[in-house]
Amino acid sequence: MNNKPVVGFIGVGLMGHGMAKNILLGGYELWVKGNVNRAPIDSLLAKGANEAASPREMAEKCDVIHICLSNSPQVEAVFNGADGILAGARNGLIVVDTTTADPTSTLALARALAERGGAMVDAPLGRTPKEAEEGALDAMVGAEPEVLEKVRPVLDCWAGTVTHMGPVGNGHKMKLLMNFISMSYGALYSEATVLAAKIGISPAQLREVIAPSRMGCGFFDTFMNYVVDRNRDAHKFAIANAAKDLRYVNAMATDAGVMNVMASAARHYYAHAEAIGAGQDYVPMLSDHVGRLNGLDMDKETSS
Repeated sequence: MNNKPVVGFIGVGLMGHGMAKNILLGGYELWVKGNVNRAPIDSLLAKGANEAASPREMAEKCDVIHICLSNSPQVEAVFNGADGILAGARNGLIVVDTTTADPTSTLALARALAERGGAMVDAPLGRTPKEAEEGALDAMVGAEPEVLEKVRPVLDCWAGTVTHMGPVGNGHKMKLLMNFISMSYGALYSEATVLAAKIGISPAQLREVIAPSRMGCGFFDTFMNYVVDRNRDAHKFAIANAAKDLRYVNAMATDAGVMNVMASAARHYYAHAEAIGAGQDYVPMLSDHVGRLNGLDMDKETSS
């Protein structure tokens, strides 16, 4: 007899598909919520998953529900309403939100779920869709210790590293700090490569010097893999998501009463790219937009 909890998954996109697949491989009964893009849903159904008609139905059938969406309004939408998770929540239901979300929203949803006998876990993700498919993501988890103990075997299906950050909300706070650093790197690298090109130093030369130095890192490597090698898939993280994360970082700093000059400055580059319709470009492509702002075609700068 299988005593494992029944698991649901809402949001089987670039990250969620691999996570859900690995939950199936872990021997769990899995329910997924359909989306406009049928390809990942059909892939999981072919592997043995079931499809729920609504978040409410999923809450009625599942013991643990994962959410992997783009932002807090989307998460709130699957929680609320007649067909939402809260409408079908049962005593003991655990919801694991892996979205990079606004901690203020997370805490409000956690309180609403607790009123129905459930528990919230925020477990935002580190690394990429490649590691999602491999079951090797990093998870920054906010949860009560006893709730984390219950859900950890499921997390271990898709996470190579699980770091307990403290109570609910702390996982999302940590992920925003991480993305503050990484998206600021993206803005800094964009500005540096454009400045270099303007003064006669090619992006390839910049990479040659910086990559092996103490200033080199994995993010620099993937960023420059696009800038220099023009590999569009080097870092598949949309500018729109980066802009959203930096808005959340700035809001978090405001709530904490902390001045945040760097986060505010980084936000403007991403906000500009999003405003001109380039939100679905990937983060390293920010360098192209900064180049155009300064009269440069970075395609030409990298091919010359």
